[in-house]
Amino acid sequence: MKIIECVPNFSEGCNQEKLAAIAKVFTSFPRVRLIDFSGDTDHNRSVYTFLGQPDDVLEAALAAAGKALQLIDMRKQAGVHPRLGAVDVVPFIPLSTARMKDAVEIAHRFGNLLNERFGVPVYFYGEAAIVPQRNELANVRRGGYEALAKKMSIPEDAPDIGKPVFNARSGATAVGARAPLIAYNINLNSDDLRLAQKIASQIREKSGGIKNVRAIGVILKSRGIAQVSMNLTDHKDTPLKVVYDMVQALAADRGVEILESELIGLIPKAAFAGTKPKYLKLKDFDKNSLLETHLKNFPR
Repeated sequence: MKIIECVPNFSEGCNQEKLAAIAKVFTSFPRVRLIDFSGDTDHNRSVYTFLGQPDDVLEAALAAAGKALQLIDMRKQAGVHPRLGAVDVVPFIPLSTARMKDAVEIAHRFGNLLNERFGVPVYFYGEAAIVPQRNELANVRRGGYEALAKKMSIPEDAPDIGKPVFNARSGATAVGARAPLIAYNINLNSDDLRLAQKIASQIREKSGGIKNVRAIGVILKSRGIAQVSMNLTDHKDTPLKVVYDMVQALAADRGVEILESELIGLIPKAAFAGTKPKYLKLKDFDKNSLLETHLKNFPR
C-alpha cells in the first residue's frame, strides 16, 4: 500500500483552541490518521503529523490548511522560528510502497489546489522544486515573512504558483516532497543566545559542520534558556548521537551543560544508531515517538 506522511507546520503555537480546531479537521477524515501534533509558544508554531493514502492525505491537508488560514493572521503573529506564512510549510514524505515521485506528484497537486481554493502563493521546495535553487527550504524561506512583499516583487523570487501579490494576512506557503526528516532541538542549561547561535553555525553543514544538519540558535523566553534548533535531513548518514556529541562538546568548551533534547514530531528507529534516548537526555520519549510504531498499526 502506498502511504504518504504529511507534516504541515502552521504559524500558531500559543492558542490551544486554534490548535485543537486544526487537529479536529484531521480527525474528521476517517481514512487518515493524525499521529502527532504539538505547539510551541516561543517558536509560535505547531507541527502536525498524519498518514494516509495519497488522495486522502491530499484532501485532509487542504481542509486543514483552509482552517488554519481562517484562524491565523500573520499581521498579529511573532515567534523565533523563521516562517513565510500562516500555512508555512507542507512537506509530503513517501512511506511503505510509495516512491518519491508519488510525493512529488501530491505536492504539486496540493500546491496548485491551495492557490486555486485560497489564493495563497506557493513555492515548491525539496524534491518538488521547480527552480533548482529552491531545493533547500532555507533558500525559499530566506528573509522570512517580513521580507516577503519585497521578495515577491523580484521576478526571480516570484512564487511558482499564484500571483506575486503579497497578502499580509496569509503570507505564502512552501510545499515540498522529501525523505523523512528529524526536527530535533537541544536545550542548553544557559540563557546565552550568542552561544546557541555560535554552536548552530559550527554544526550546520552549510558552514562546514556536520553533513545533513540545518541549525539555528534561539532563545526560549518562556523558560529563560537558549536552544539549538535543528533539522536533520538524513538520519542514516547522520544519526542523533553524532549531533548530540558535537553540541555537548562545543557547549562544554564554554562551561555549559545540555539541559535536555527534544523531538518535534516522529523519528525513525534507525536514527538512534549507537545510542539510546536516555543518553541524549531526550524529553517525553516513548514508543509512540517512533515512526515504525504507527506504520505497523496503520490499516492495510
